[in-house]
Amino acid sequence: MKQALEPTADAAWVLNDDGCDPLRESDRATRFAISNGFLGVRASQAINLSPEPLVSPSAYVAGLFDTPDTDRAVPELVPIPNGLRVRIGLPGGQLVQHFGPGPSHPLTLDMQRGLLLSECRLVDGSAVSARLRLLGLVSQDHRSLGLQLLLLEVDQGETEMTLEASFEGVDRDLRAERLESEFGVWRTRHSGKGLGMATSVALQIDSQALLPAALAPFKWSWTWRSRPGQIVCLERIVAVARSDAPDQDPGAVALAHLKVARASGWRSLLADHEAAWSSRWSSSGVEVQGDAAAQKALRFAVYHLNSAANPADPRVSIGARALTGADYRGHVFWDTEIFLLPFYILTWPEAARSLLMYRFHTLEGARAKAADRGWRGAFYAWESTDTGFETTPEQAVGPDRQIIDILTGSQEQHISADVAYAVWQYWQATGDDEFLIEAGAEILLETGRFWSSRAQRETDGFHHIRDVIGPDEYHEGIDDNAFTNVMARWNIRRALEVAALLRARWSEQWAALSSRLDLNDAELQQWSDVAETMWTGLDPGTGLFEQFTGYFDLENVDLAAYAGRSVPMDVVLGRERTQQSQVIKQADVVALLALLPEEFAGDAGVANFRYYEPRCGHGSSLSTAMHGLVAARLGDAEMALDYFRRTAAIDLADTRVAIGGGIHIAAQGGLWMMTVFGFAGLSLRSDGVALAPHLPASWSSLGFSMEWRGRRLTISISQPDHRLEATLQAGDPMTLTVDGRAHRLSLAQPLVADLRGSDPERHVKHQERS
Repeated sequence: MKQALEPTADAAWVLNDDGCDPLRESDRATRFAISNGFLGVRASQAINLSPEPLVSPSAYVAGLFDTPDTDRAVPELVPIPNGLRVRIGLPGGQLVQHFGPGPSHPLTLDMQRGLLLSECRLVDGSAVSARLRLLGLVSQDHRSLGLQLLLLEVDQGETEMTLEASFEGVDRDLRAERLESEFGVWRTRHSGKGLGMATSVALQIDSQALLPAALAPFKWSWTWRSRPGQIVCLERIVAVARSDAPDQDPGAVALAHLKVARASGWRSLLADHEAAWSSRWSSSGVEVQGDAAAQKALRFAVYHLNSAANPADPRVSIGARALTGADYRGHVFWDTEIFLLPFYILTWPEAARSLLMYRFHTLEGARAKAADRGWRGAFYAWESTDTGFETTPEQAVGPDRQIIDILTGSQEQHISADVAYAVWQYWQATGDDEFLIEAGAEILLETGRFWSSRAQRETDGFHHIRDVIGPDEYHEGIDDNAFTNVMARWNIRRALEVAALLRARWSEQWAALSSRLDLNDAELQQWSDVAETMWTGLDPGTGLFEQFTGYFDLENVDLAAYAGRSVPMDVVLGRERTQQSQVIKQADVVALLALLPEEFAGDAGVANFRYYEPRCGHGSSLSTAMHGLVAARLGDAEMALDYFRRTAAIDLADTRVAIGGGIHIAAQGGLWMMTVFGFAGLSLRSDGVALAPHLPASWSSLGFSMEWRGRRLTISISQPDHRLEATLQAGDPMTLTVDGRAHRLSLAQPLVADLRGSDPERHVKHQERS
């Protein structure tokens, strides 16, 4: 067990925290959280919790939503009992660990192995001294399983010692149906979902088993006499299952999983988990040389991204804080499709497919939302849970403590185009025709239908979309938001394209789908008319998109005068003045430039970025990543690096920003996007993959792995050597375009490209693989 408790030796793979600041304990619980996309556990203090713990232990199961008994109730992710609590005591009373100077409770996140490690020293004056170490994991291989290992080494003292292991929150938020010593079944109070948990605990003293006393359900104790040199080992395996209907038995499922895990033993469980993590790192790792902080930030980002997804469950998606905290109630936003799906599409297509199937399974909720407002097609929920129905709260308390209406649920309509965008990107990158036929085409068609009914032709001959909110949420009830309108037009065109594709290649499936959707040629022609006459706000003279009608007439506030502020600009200026200004909460036109660069002809991309970048107050954790991506693509690698560092600091730096509510998982996805789409300049084409690198001066090299249409390849960019190397590890030959020049890449023929200068005719050579 001692070897298992040792972290990875390479410091670049571990995150350490030796301090215990009570004000930041919740942040630490977030940063060091462990998860596998089904089960998530925050890194709260597990040992000898004081009578008033700084942070309540929290664990979550994806998809376990319920609605509380309150007025205007909103569904939320329900915490589950956390099976990590341990207390150690002596006859004179419990040993309570107090926070003091020095490393009183150090934590280590071993990102390479997906482990949470902690240790502390327990003392009772000068009579007793012991070193205690813990390992925690939620299995990346068997997602229903969690493991805790405890190693107690007695240095000094001969006395009676008691170890108590229990679950926290057994009766907190769920209704218990059945509770036994090592087994329990709970139900949510309103949604009818079930939770089953089963556990096994075993303790050995100097390799000899000691049987426990069962004090209560999920609570055990062991008592023995300690002596110097004594070694105490505790192993605890927890199996968890969720059911989505009252007639399903999650307890039986949990017991079955536990039976298999007990037969295999904790060593096998740990080995399978580490092997699964090794596979994920092989498929998704990013290597940076020359910038240790950037490398650590990317490891942290990829760790949490790999921790957030579960390809085995197409009924759930990833919430804004994944399974690491309670902010936003576990709700799913556009973050998943725009900031997370790119990572999964190119490194874990199975997870990407599952996340998109979630949107397919919630189509009925999207159709109902559109119909309720008099439109056709699918209008996706801005905040979604397990049903797909809109779950955005109606009101909230503003920064000035006033009650304000939340309009995003009705007005932030670009969500439907965001979902369609992710569907198309997945299909383009994977060539998964089965998904397109079974699910993707229907999503594209129903979102295209929504926009074709939503946009209205007016007397100027153009179709307009009025009364919306764009990604910049400071301005509400606006008309013709450029991001919304251009994405809507793109959505309609892709819907028409997929209709033509199905008709030509899969005529039987097209006939069945078009009949079921009551979709005919006359309606498709109406869609085409809407797309061709959609108002976009583009000024052909300047190349600028007006963010929305009237934006150019608003007050231009010099944000440089507010540098160093610690609160968002809408708090500084007040809500009313902010809405009358050009201050932007987050990337809006810049986000459009990131997603659809082909809509910006010639130098229009540069012009729009230069115009909108200084007007953005970055009041959202999503904003800096988009700006960094675009800056890198436009060749300003140093500005992009500044945005990269600012994005990394959101969850990694001990700043004024509290992250106790959970990891900003979209910001982590944004770091990967900035690196791969920005610095490496990767873009997907219908005939292959293109690269146009712009590395920061401090990065000597950048390497990453990716998948494209059943092929696995690695990319390595060396700045001192002005060289790009690409190796196809599996799959058929493909086209790789470097700085505008196409090359053939095959298993037998890696590519080495000379990146000197900006001439697209850079010297390129192939090397035969030995």
